[in-house]
Amino acid sequence: MHIPPDWGIFFALIVSFLVFWFIFDRLFFGPFLKLLGDRENRLKDLSARAEELLKEEKAAGQERDRQLAELRRKALAVREAERRKAEADAARVIEEAKTEAHRALERVRAGIENELRAGERELEQLSRVLAVELAGRVLGRPVDGAAPGAQGTSNN
Repeated sequence: MHIPPDWGIFFALIVSFLVFWFIFDRLFFGPFLKLLGDRENRLKDLSARAEELLKEEKAAGQERDRQLAELRRKALAVREAERRKAEADAARVIEEAKTEAHRALERVRAGIENELRAGERELEQLSRVLAVELAGRVLGRPVDGAAPGAQGTSNN
């Protein structure tokens, strides 16, 4: 059994399909495909912008690291210069203190030597006086000790 096709219905179906296709293309498929295309283009633009921002961030990070390294190097140089200056100042102050201590020590030595000489002169005078007094007691008569070369001779 063979049923022959109804060509009128067939053509009506074809025409209605094309009309619905045209309507759906204009109302749904076109705007939807345009929306998908726009969204894809925005995603591509955002992806490119994100890559560009990542490259900028990486470059900024490298620049920041370079600047930090430069600042550290400068800070180390300044600190080293200050340390050297402080060491030089300390050495100068120590040298001045040594010089002043040496001068003070020399003044003290000179003062001690002067006092020692004065003490020796006093002792020498005292020993002459005592020698004259002792000679007078031993001899039982007064001894004149005024003459430095007399040494116990009397003028009586």
